[in-house]
Amino acid sequence: MYLQTVFFFFLPGLGFCYSIVNGPANVTVLAGSEARFNCTVSVGWVILIWLSNGNPVLTVISSQGAVETSDRFTSQNYTSSNGFTSELIIHKTQLRDSGKIECSTQQTSESSFAFLSVQVNGSLFIKNSTLTVTENKTVEIVCEALGWFPAPDITWMTNDSFIDKSRYVTQQSQGSNDLHNALSILTLTPMDTEILTCLADIEALPKPQNATVTVILVNSTI
Repeated sequence: MYLQTVFFFFLPGLGFCYSIVNGPANVTVLAGSEARFNCTVSVGWVILIWLSNGNPVLTVISSQGAVETSDRFTSQNYTSSNGFTSELIIHKTQLRDSGKIECSTQQTSESSFAFLSVQVNGSLFIKNSTLTVTENKTVEIVCEALGWFPAPDITWMTNDSFIDKSRYVTQQSQGSNDLHNALSILTLTPMDTEILTCLADIEALPKPQNATVTVILVNSTI
């Protein structure tokens, strides 16, 4: 009876010893930077596999550590009382890396996944850094964003205040290599000399990229 009790205790335990405690979380990064994902498994794990868009990119074996097949996919490992954490590091991220990142335990086929979003900040410019305008004259100022992914959100500021969106129009277009362009045209009648700033923003940027133009107001002459 004692042997039967011991056998019964350990057999069902095999199904629970190798569970994923905490899976990876979604990450958004700029192209060229690192992306990091953590996966924590409970004590008793044997093999952990990382997949990118369904393709295995790195394997971690409890008895020997990480098996790396590419310099772009490496890992760091951490062991604690709660279990084992594998951190997948994707180096020099590219647009094609965007998608599903998954960690899987081989012995139970349990998996947990998150999504990687790789974004690109392109160029932003206003053709002239200064613009001279006579009073009571309406002008159009063009701000151009080239080579972004996704298409950036464009806003305008005058000195330290945001300009109402009704005063400018922004058009987006498809560029090369799956990138996006945007053209924003601000229409205004300056009342004084002022500094205008065009801002382009995407989620991965810590702060918007900007381009400025100084509008110099001069008196009209007869």
